[in-house]
Amino acid sequence: MRKQLRRLWPLLCVAAIAAVVGGAKASASAKDAPAESHDEAYQRNITIFNALTRELEESYVDSVRVDDAFKAAIRGMLATVDPYTEYYSYDDKESISRLTTGAYGGIGSFILGRNGNTYIDRPIVGSPAMKAGLKPGDRILRVDTVDVVGLSSDKTSGLLRGQPGTDVVVTVERPYAAPDSILTFTITREKVGEPSVPWYGVVKGNIGYIRLTQFVESSAADVLKAIEEFQANPEVKYLVLDLRGNGGGLVDQAVKILSYFLPKGTEVLRTRGKDVASEKIYKTQQNPVMPDIPMAVLIDGGSASASEITAGALQDLDRAVLIGTQSFGKGLVQGTRPLPYNALLKVTQAKYYIPSGRLIQALDYSHRNPDGSVARVPDSLTNVYHTLAGREVRDGGGLRPDSVVSPGRLSPLVYSLLAGQQIFDYATKYVATHPAPDSLETFSLTDEDFADFADGIDPKSVTFDKLCNNILKDLREAAEAEGYLNPQITAAIDSLDRQLDHDLRSDLYTKRGVIEEYITQEIASRYEPGSGEVRRELVDDPALSKAEEIFTTPGLYQSILGQRPKEQAASAQKK
Repeated sequence: MRKQLRRLWPLLCVAAIAAVVGGAKASASAKDAPAESHDEAYQRNITIFNALTRELEESYVDSVRVDDAFKAAIRGMLATVDPYTEYYSYDDKESISRLTTGAYGGIGSFILGRNGNTYIDRPIVGSPAMKAGLKPGDRILRVDTVDVVGLSSDKTSGLLRGQPGTDVVVTVERPYAAPDSILTFTITREKVGEPSVPWYGVVKGNIGYIRLTQFVESSAADVLKAIEEFQANPEVKYLVLDLRGNGGGLVDQAVKILSYFLPKGTEVLRTRGKDVASEKIYKTQQNPVMPDIPMAVLIDGGSASASEITAGALQDLDRAVLIGTQSFGKGLVQGTRPLPYNALLKVTQAKYYIPSGRLIQALDYSHRNPDGSVARVPDSLTNVYHTLAGREVRDGGGLRPDSVVSPGRLSPLVYSLLAGQQIFDYATKYVATHPAPDSLETFSLTDEDFADFADGIDPKSVTFDKLCNNILKDLREAAEAEGYLNPQITAAIDSLDRQLDHDLRSDLYTKRGVIEEYITQEIASRYEPGSGEVRRELVDDPALSKAEEIFTTPGLYQSILGQRPKEQAASAQKK
C-alpha cells in the first residue's frame, strides 16, 4: 500500500487543496485566531492531509481501496468550485478526446437503457453501426461473447467501444422482423463523431437554415460549407442559425463562425483569468463570407457556452436578431492541464466577456448559499450594457432574445409518453410496417394509425402527476384543517373529482395534435437519419415563423436592431 501511496502522492497533494478554502475560512472565523495568509492556510492543510493519510495507512483496521479513496477526495475538492471543473484519470482519456474533437472509437450509435435491456437508440449517420444495418429499436443481446441482457447500458457501451480497426460482433433482437428476429452483425470500429450540422437547407422559399448542435473541430467548416451553398443560391435572401439545445464546445470554432458574418479584425470575445496579464482578446481573422445578409439566431435554455459567445457577439454587434427563450448563462471558459500518470484536469481558467463588455454567467459559484446551493443572479442585480447601435442589453442570467418565442409547456402526459419510450416504440413499429412517405414534411398519421398507437399503450405504463386531482386533494385537506369539510363541501369535491377523473384514451385524443408532432418527428428520424427529424420539426416551428415575419415585415428587422432602413439612411445622406 505504501508503494501505491507514493505513486499517487502528486494526486494526494492536489486533493489536499479540498480543505484549503474551508480551512482558511474556519481559521478566519475563529475569534482569537491570528491572521493567516492564503499560503499559510495552504501549507497547514497540506500538512494535515499528509498526516491523515499516513495514519489511515498505518492504523485503519481493514485495507483501504487507494484509487477509490483518492478519487473521492478529488471529487470532494472539485465540488467546492463549479460543475465544469473535472478530473479525468488515464482510464478516462477517451472522454477527453470526445470532449475536444467530438469523436471516439466505437460503432457509432447512441444507445438506450431500460428495464435491464439496452437498445439501439440512433446510429450516427455514416457510422459503422449504420453501415452494418443496426436500426433504432434493436435490443442488444450479446457483444462478442458477453451476454448483455441485465447489464447496465454504461457497461454495454464500454463493450461496444474500442480501438478503431478492431471488430466487434453484436447480436440483436429486432422487433417486427421476419422470418428471423435474431440478427448478428460483425462491425469494424472506427473513429466516429456526430456531425455538428445534422441538416441545412432552404426553408420557406428564401431562408437559408443551419442547425448547429455542437462546437467541435469540424463545426466551422461544416457551417462554411452551408453558407457557401447559400451564397451561390440566388433564392436565399435571409439566414437562420439554429443554436437551440447547443451546449457549446470549442471557443475557437465560435470565433471562426463569427468571422463569416463580421468584418475582419472585429473583437468578438475577451477572456479574463485571475490577473490582468491573463486577459485574451479574440478577433475575427478573415474577411466575412456573408457580411450583409439579414440574419436571425434561434436560442433556448439549452444554448450555452460557445453558443452564447456566438449569439451574444452577433447581438452585441447588431448583426443578428435573437429569437426564442433565454439562454443557459454559462460565461466560464475551461482548459485542460496535464497531471501526473497521464491524468488530466479540465479546469475553469477564465470568464468570457462578449463585445458589449457583459458577462452572462448566471450562477456565481464563489458565493454559495448556506446550504451549499447556488442561486441565479436576480434581475435586480444585473447591469445594463449597450450594443453597438445603443440598444440596452443586460449581463447575468444568459442572453435575453430580442423576440421571445416560447415553445409552450410540455404536458405531464406527453412528457410521460416520451420518458416511457412509448413514442419511440410506436415509431419502431410504424417504420417496420409502412413504406417511406413521399414527403417527410407533409405526411401525417391516419385515424387508424393513431388508434393503433393508443391501443398499444398500457395504462399502467403511463404515470404522471394529475394536476387537477392533486389540487382537489389539497383542497379537501385544507377544508378539513379549517373546519369546512361538511357533507355538502365533501359532495361538491367528490363531484368535481369524478368529472375530472383521467381516462387515458380520452387524454390521448385530447392531446393528439401534440403527440402526433413527436411521433412524426421520431418516424422522420428513422426514414432519413440525421436530417429527417430536423426537417419535420421545422414544419410548424414558431421560432422559425417569427424569423420569417421579422425578415419580411418592412422595416421590422432594422427596427429591432436599432438601425434605420436603407431607404431612410439614403434619404438622410442626401439631406
